[in-house]
Amino acid sequence: FENCVAIDLITKFRFIGRTNNRIEDECYGVYVFDKSTSNIDMIFGNFVILATGGAGKVYLITSNPDVATGDGIAMCYRAGSKIANMEFFQFHPTVLYHHKEKNFLISEALRGEGGILLTKDGKPFMKKYHELGELAPRDIVTRAIDSELKKSGDDHVYLDITHLGSDFIKKRFPKIYQRCLELGIDITKSPIPVAPGAHFICGGVLTDSYGETSISRLFVIGESACTGFHGANRLASNSLLECLVMSKRALLKCLEYPKKIHIPKEDIPPWKSEKTIAQDEKILISHAWDEVRRLMWNYAGVVRSNKRLQRALERISIIKKDVMEDYWKYYVSADLIELRNIVIVAELIIRSAMARKESRGTHYNIDYPFKNDIDFKKDTII
Repeated sequence: FENCVAIDLITKFRFIGRTNNRIEDECYGVYVFDKSTSNIDMIFGNFVILATGGAGKVYLITSNPDVATGDGIAMCYRAGSKIANMEFFQFHPTVLYHHKEKNFLISEALRGEGGILLTKDGKPFMKKYHELGELAPRDIVTRAIDSELKKSGDDHVYLDITHLGSDFIKKRFPKIYQRCLELGIDITKSPIPVAPGAHFICGGVLTDSYGETSISRLFVIGESACTGFHGANRLASNSLLECLVMSKRALLKCLEYPKKIHIPKEDIPPWKSEKTIAQDEKILISHAWDEVRRLMWNYAGVVRSNKRLQRALERISIIKKDVMEDYWKYYVSADLIELRNIVIVAELIIRSAMARKESRGTHYNIDYPFKNDIDFKKDTII
């Protein structure tokens, strides 16, 4: 099943309905779209383990690859699995801003060595936001850059390390120097254009300590899961440890189940697609995709407010309606599948952010700038 895109989970309740709340839902497999044949197939298994990565592509600027569209989170949500803490999206303060390079991180080590953040007109600004300047915590640096961009209307700021000297820069940051040079930027002579970028989502599909979701035999591992390890703000490199630990624990849990599990394949219908027509206007998909990412960046990004979130919800509801109409009208495609998923993930982020009337970790709302442990020291579950 190489070159296949997962569409939806095959679960018990999908076909028999939730007739009794005490009956546990079960996962039987996945509907997949085969990109080589355009067929929709069913894959059955005793266990389904999703490791679909993050959802950074919901935002205009991200350090994530193009495939990070929150597919696993959206699939589990549609299947009825619990989703938690989607408001906690970590942003990296300095992603290279260049039209030919969409997700290249500019290491925080550059600021650690003395790099200076500048506005487009060459003025340093970090001391206005924190006494440590460029060495302030990541979230403060990210919000400071975002604030400067919103005030100026610019797309990026600059990170200047030219004063460190050419030899030092080439030796200390060889990969960054080489990649920027390939893009026409000599960082020994010119400042680096940077902007904050969506980096890691601390929330996701709620799982237990073995990676199993609220749907029996459905496991989610990695960034698409919400294990609770990261709280409201992940520490660097902990996500790698999470993947190593949770993948092993998921295996151990699978081994506890009986070897023979009945899957009623004969009762599960194939994917319905008789009434669909070919989608010959890809501009509709690309426009909706761009609209989602821009509204999330502007209204539900680094710094949020009640008004911005309300506007984001209103707009995403309209886009979602259009996307769902197109989804059932046209033949399934990989682009349409990902667009459907990213719209759902965007809505989950917005609704979760609106529910948390405080600022905590990576979630910052200017209308509630402080933590509220009395009312909100808890998970946001949808």
